[in-house]
Amino acid sequence: MKALAITAATIALDSSGVPYTLRKFESDTVTGFGKEAAIRMTVDEDQVFKTILFGDKEMAVVAIAPVSREISTKRLAAAVGVRNLEPMESALAQKMSGYVLGGISPFGQKKQLETVIDSSADNFETIYVSGGRRGLEICICPTDLMHALNALVAHIHAE
Repeated sequence: MKALAITAATIALDSSGVPYTLRKFESDTVTGFGKEAAIRMTVDEDQVFKTILFGDKEMAVVAIAPVSREISTKRLAAAVGVRNLEPMESALAQKMSGYVLGGISPFGQKKQLETVIDSSADNFETIYVSGGRRGLEICICPTDLMHALNALVAHIHAE
């Protein structure tokens, strides 16, 4: 049932024909959105993936990794062939993606950016990514996520 919410992310997925389901929950946090999602949905934190923008106006990359782990900026930079990448300033990330923090989805962003998915996604039949607003998660097969975003898969989490 996809009538739970209409966001730019669900519109993008619907138009591309990618199969997914939605999970909705009440969000009452101002930080730790991914961990809150795992707790509210009673799902392992390794299966809930955060979407974080790195870089600046000239060079931006979307990183998708488990909420249970930090993203290694060195590994992410190496995956996309640059020397250094730092997390994007919050206001710029919101402006570039079209979403609020805690609701940044990899789907339906204002501009398709280079995207890297942590290889740990392959450990699961399905994973969760933001549905485009706080309290809304998309459940999707990692392979479908990779194909829909034309994403690289690399080991980008810190040890």
